[in-house]
Amino acid sequence: MTEPRSPSVELQSLQPGQGQCVRLLSSHCEDAAGAESADSGIRDADGLPVPQQIRITNITCDSFKISWDMDSRGRDRITHYFIDLNKKENMSSNKFKHKDVPTKLVAKAVPLPMTVRGHWFLSPRTEYTVAVQTAAKQPDGEYAISRWSEITEFCTADYSSIHLNQLLQKAEAIAGRMLPFTVFYRNQQREYFQQDRDAQSCFLLPTVKDNSGSHGSPISGKLEGIFFSCNTEFNTGKPPQDSPYGPYRFQIRADVLFNKTTNMYFGDFYCMYTSYHYVILVLTPDGSKGDAFCKGRLPALDRSGNRFLTCTEEEDGSLSFRHAQDVNLEVMYTEPVDLRLGAVSQISGHQLMSLSTANAKKDPSCKVCNISVGR
Repeated sequence: MTEPRSPSVELQSLQPGQGQCVRLLSSHCEDAAGAESADSGIRDADGLPVPQQIRITNITCDSFKISWDMDSRGRDRITHYFIDLNKKENMSSNKFKHKDVPTKLVAKAVPLPMTVRGHWFLSPRTEYTVAVQTAAKQPDGEYAISRWSEITEFCTADYSSIHLNQLLQKAEAIAGRMLPFTVFYRNQQREYFQQDRDAQSCFLLPTVKDNSGSHGSPISGKLEGIFFSCNTEFNTGKPPQDSPYGPYRFQIRADVLFNKTTNMYFGDFYCMYTSYHYVILVLTPDGSKGDAFCKGRLPALDRSGNRFLTCTEEEDGSLSFRHAQDVNLEVMYTEPVDLRLGAVSQISGHQLMSLSTANAKKDPSCKVCNISVGR
């Protein structure tokens, strides 16, 4: 037997001129005309059951299922549920005292569990608190309400593969033509390359990715790697002489990191309130720990047939490499890299700090790189 679908409720903002409150609409049991706004009159009432043991399940980046237990006494009087949803950092709750509180929600009483869905209010990887009241609409249009339930906490999830594929398609649309390149490179300050590496045999070591880019990216704060660039200047075909990260550059042949035994995944697509757009790609040896993390979480890309970064075998058996011209590629390699396989040198250009992506926040208003879920 297939599991019956639970009623679904959508978080929807009122249109300009209709006030600042928010409706919780039940797409299963009512249309928009039947929804009630949170600024209706309310009064405390005895006899309505208080929700107990709130349960949050089936959590995604922009939805969740909610259910609870109730005493049978007075249950037949319930016409609506009042739901108080807040980000955890904002623990002060107004409980319907003000009309401009966007997280005080009203839903018609429907069978539980019900699905709450709304990317206007639910963001990925965000901690929320939720409490519930039962309510009975009175003949005069006001509500009789129960006491609030205990507060329950939950955290929304990362982007799913569906959301990441939507981001991937947006990135592919602006990637541009492919240009040849021969090396990956990483810029840092002098001290980064001169630190004592005897214990690690001169290896660059992976570190956990910061929280830059899309808030819902599954790799942020979880996947370890080393970031490299591969973009070249159009007129020279070589890496640019400017960098936001430092005047010293480690270069390594492209085939050392990217070859027939390397798997590639799409990690993110974002901008930082500028016209520059960034694509994060993950390179990881087949069967490695990083590869195991990416499988099932990130969209896999064909090494020789994608819009961002390709590795193609030529007739003589050599490998040739190309990168997309119109996006800045951030290539994350998940394994340690031996400095002795490349070379460190000083570049002649400037350090463009304004282009650094370290812990950079994504522009939530950009239509090019955002999808219809929490940012």
